[in-house]
Amino acid sequence: MEREQPIFTTKAHVFQIDPETKKNWIPASKSAVSVSYYYDTTRNTYRIISVDGSKAIVNSTITPGMTFTKTSQKFGQWSDPRANTVYGLGFSSEQDLQKFIEKFKEVKEMTRQVVNQTPPIPPSTNQNSTSQVNGNEESHSSSSKHANSSQPRQFLHHRSSSLSAMQGSDTSSKQDANLRERRNSFNSSPNNSSNNASESQLKYENDRLKLALAQSSTNAKKWEVELQTLKNNNSRLTAALQESTTNVEEWKKQLAAYKEESAKMKKKIVELEKRQSGSEQVAALQTELQQLTERLERVQLDNQDKQDEINQLSLRMSELSARETQSSTLQSRCKKLEDENDHLKLKVEDLQRQLTERNMSHDQENSELLRLEDQLGNKVTELYEIHEQIISLIRKESHS
Repeated sequence: MEREQPIFTTKAHVFQIDPETKKNWIPASKSAVSVSYYYDTTRNTYRIISVDGSKAIVNSTITPGMTFTKTSQKFGQWSDPRANTVYGLGFSSEQDLQKFIEKFKEVKEMTRQVVNQTPPIPPSTNQNSTSQVNGNEESHSSSSKHANSSQPRQFLHHRSSSLSAMQGSDTSSKQDANLRERRNSFNSSPNNSSNNASESQLKYENDRLKLALAQSSTNAKKWEVELQTLKNNNSRLTAALQESTTNVEEWKKQLAAYKEESAKMKKKIVELEKRQSGSEQVAALQTELQQLTERLERVQLDNQDKQDEINQLSLRMSELSARETQSSTLQSRCKKLEDENDHLKLKVEDLQRQLTERNMSHDQENSELLRLEDQLGNKVTELYEIHEQIISLIRKESHS
């Protein structure tokens, strides 16, 4: 059993207030989309949700302090403090707007009862029926109107009457209207309610899977960016470590060469001292030996510094190995998310296919009903003509 269930669904154009000017409306949908009330049986909360493609354009949790305001004949709006925005809905008819307002009042009353720790009465799930107001709503109607009139109306913006173009005008004659009424009287099918309920359930499943797919894709992209950053840092540190190792090898070779040269110079000094010849040459050699000794000490100090640097780089390499372990874990999670995304995509496609098949079967039933209505209308017309002929014959016989 699903945690959230749709209790009311309608079609409308969705708008959001401009966050900068707080005056202009920004269209959130290119065309009329489904706008539904959902009831969370676990949390006892109600939400208004609308999905355009794979993007959730409306996700508003209803609170007792919210108010839905009708600003024109086919346009209404409400403010969501949690989302810090104002939503607007443009309907194709005033009747649809009135049904949405009634359902909003009913759901808000249910939310108020939940807040007051009274057992809520679940609202009706029939989309075409109007909301019935119980005794509690009548008792609180005067207080709620007074509270709504005192709230600030800084977000009220009147929509131009251009939305009235969404609904086409009917300019038929009286006879066509009567004939249409006769045909519409036969347009009652017991399967419509079950078809609407199954279509609503399929649409809810489709919207929920699209939301989960969008969330999974966002998390996968974030982890891929973090993994790429770790890989770049690892490659840079590896290159620096290799360069330092190469420099240390070169310095070790230079140190060995200096040690060899120092040993040779010491041998020459010993030989010169044995021969006791050339005190000046001995002094020069001693000076050169002193310089070589100082250079050797400097090289040893540099070697010690480089050794410390190598130790630091080794520590960083150990840290990188730990991060690589984390990156491998992230890769496995990314793979798992990709598999889950593929599974969700397949499920979405299956649900869309089921919805398409259901719509096709519904269209076929409608076309069959229209054909039967045409046949019935023709039969009624023929009966009417036969009736007129019989009346005319009776009149003729009565006159004769």
